[in-house]
Amino acid sequence: MASNRPDATDHAPPCAPPDRMPRLPRIPFPRGACDCHAHVLGPATQFPYAAERIYTPPDCPWPEYRGLLNQLGLERAVLVQPSVYGTDNSAMLAALAHSRRGLRGVAVVAEDASAGELETLDRAGVRGLRFNLVDRRDARNVVSTDMLRATAQRIAPLGWHLELLVNLDEAGAFATALADVPAPLVIGHMGYPRGGARAWIKSEAFAELSRLMQGGRCWIKLSGPYRFSDGELPYDDVDAVARGLIAAAPQRMLWGSDWPHVMMKKRMPNDGDLCDLLERWAPDAATRARILVDNPAELYGFAPNERIEG
Repeated sequence: MASNRPDATDHAPPCAPPDRMPRLPRIPFPRGACDCHAHVLGPATQFPYAAERIYTPPDCPWPEYRGLLNQLGLERAVLVQPSVYGTDNSAMLAALAHSRRGLRGVAVVAEDASAGELETLDRAGVRGLRFNLVDRRDARNVVSTDMLRATAQRIAPLGWHLELLVNLDEAGAFATALADVPAPLVIGHMGYPRGGARAWIKSEAFAELSRLMQGGRCWIKLSGPYRFSDGELPYDDVDAVARGLIAAAPQRMLWGSDWPHVMMKKRMPNDGDLCDLLERWAPDAATRARILVDNPAELYGFAPNERIEG
């Protein structure tokens, strides 16, 4: 477990809070819609951040996120372990304990995590393991594919997936190397290209990612457009990327708010505005329902009438 202390900000600068006055989406979400990518953070006095972190977030705990879900009309959610907690999943697990229905988690564990630890996480609602190859001080976009294959074999009996945050445009033939990993893969932030959206959609790496999706083992999170757009809202340059991914494999698309938008380098968006982007990327209501309801139900195992409780 990573060593934690709540006051180490000299090397980990603070980041801005989310817009705490979210407006309603222009078009209501369908019943059973899921936010597939969000983080809960703090309170730091109860769940201190790792000393090795590269940023210091504001407290954005479960009750605040639960209020956001109510405001936006989202009935299911997936909590993803943020890098500021290392392998200490306590804050996420405490949030999962608030609702045994409609809520899932993606954890980060040490390489030597026992089968018993994984089974305990599974009972708590965890359905995958995350590998963040971006929010590091060094060795960005580097991971052993042998290690990923070994991890995939360990989690296969649980029906879990591997979630990767990686700058695919800087990771060589990463998508091709992962094609035979024996577990479903989830790629965050549409591949998270560091070179920008316009170059990303024209690259061979984007074409490789499309082929990986069409092979049926890879899912893409339509999240974090501000992280690779060259502009401010509505991030027009990301439209072609999102539409291209949806056209290639609508059955492998997931949507996520990326709340609370940590390390934001642009103007903080309102979450209602971010919700409206999906309508631009997928104008067809049936396609949006597939992305928001059907695909998350398949990957995370939501029952037809499952909703967050409490």
